[in-house]
Amino acid sequence: MRHKKLWLLLFLLLAGIVIGTLVASLSESVPFLRWLAFGQSIGIDTSKPFLLNLGVIRVAFGFEIGVNISQIIFILIAILSYNYFGKKL
Repeated sequence: MRHKKLWLLLFLLLAGIVIGTLVASLSESVPFLRWLAFGQSIGIDTSKPFLLNLGVIRVAFGFEIGVNISQIIFILIAILSYNYFGKKL
């Protein structure tokens, strides 16, 4: 029972992130919805990763998280949906 709720939460959060990204990319070209695509990225830029060269082996480190307004809205909707559907499991 508890595992079902965990999988439901993970599914809803991932769905919220994916749908939020889709809505943000579609709303970039609409002038009055452009604010949904506003966001920031934090971390080590993946286009210029931290490079560790040990002579024999080279290791590149890069990690970046990008969040926009649309994703935040859809993540909140996913959490509210989890509260509603989680009680029915």
